[in-house]
Order: sequence, then C-alpha cells, then structure tokens
Amino acid sequence: VQLQASGGGLVQAGGSLRLSCAASRRAYSSHTMGWFRQAPGKEREFVATIRWGTGRQYYADSVKGRFTISRDSAENTVYLQMNSLKPEDTALYYCAQSVRGALYSKESFDYWGQGTQVTVSS
Repeated sequence: VQLQASGGGLVQAGGSLRLSCAASRRAYSSHTMGWFRQAPGKEREFVATIRWGTGRQYYADSVKGRFTISRDSAENTVYLQMNSLKPEDTALYYCAQSVRGALYSKESFDYWGQGTQVTVSS
C-alpha cells in the first residue's frame, strides 16, 4: 500500500490547514488509519486515528477539540482538519495505516506516507 500525504504549509498561529492522505488500495473495515507527527529532535508521536469501518475517532490530548480526523471510503482518503493551530504543532506530519487495527502505537502501523511539513508561526 502506498500512502500519499499532502496539504502541509506555513500558517500563522490560530490558522487552519487540512491534510489529505490518499491510499493506493482500499482499506478494510478492520483497518485503522492515522496521523502522527515528528518535530525536530523529538520522537514521532500519535496525533489521531480513525477506524475505517465505524469511523470512530481517537485523538491525542494535545489536539483534542482542535483537530478532526475523517475519511472518505470511496476515495480511500483520510483527512486531518487542523484548526486553532499553535507554534507547538509545527512538525512533519505522517499518515499511516494499520492492518491490525492499532490505535496509538506507531510500531503497530504497517504502511507510512512520506510526510508533509506543517509550520505554524507565532
């Protein structure tokens, strides 16, 4: 499976961005897709995941209430709507797919996109 992420950019604090991630192959209902991010000098961390079948969403505490993950099953695409962005959201954002239905652990995700840079200026 190939994942193609897009939508990153430079935005001022308080602004919004929408990331997209298109998968080359249809996801199954047991799969999850998610977003992780990695800031310079830090480990890659969980941001949000969504169960492909039910659409149930899971968020890191740091983004809850500001970010929304969604999916378009017909387009095999997952989105991350990011509102009220803060400078600490600056990172390289990765989309990923878990065929095992993982939710939080990056080690349990099987396929990764190339990353898209999000930079939030103060």
